[in-house]
Amino acid sequence: MESFIEWGYLGLFLASFLGATIIPLSSEIVLSFLILNGYDFKLSLLIATIGNWLGGLSSYYLGRLGRWETLERFFNLKKEKIHHLKTKIDKWGSTLAFLCWLPIIGDPIAVSLGFFRINYILVAIWMLFGKIFRYIIWSFFTVWGISLI
Repeated sequence: MESFIEWGYLGLFLASFLGATIIPLSSEIVLSFLILNGYDFKLSLLIATIGNWLGGLSSYYLGRLGRWETLERFFNLKKEKIHHLKTKIDKWGSTLAFLCWLPIIGDPIAVSLGFFRINYILVAIWMLFGKIFRYIIWSFFTVWGISLI
């Protein structure tokens, strides 16, 4: 984490991008550190959001590369289970992308949306809204928390 912090905005972008993939990274720590150390608040928020959004879209594209046979063969998922998952995803569609910021389930949601080829433009828009929401809330609590000290 220290390397990302030392790299400033570039480190924030990289931590945010990687944090939205299957790599477990906490970009929030880097964002908080930069905000608390005088980096521009709006620019930090923008960089974290764009990095995390692009990382989430890379997970979506990873899902698009998936094939039914791979899921059955390597993950031991039966077609019935896959169809059941597709039914759930079809019910909510691209709006599920808003939840891609959530820990643990966010990455599988992004990959699933890509695998089932849910509309890319709508996924990108909903995912962006979710990422913005995430970092605005986190930044607010960072600034508010420090004001209490």
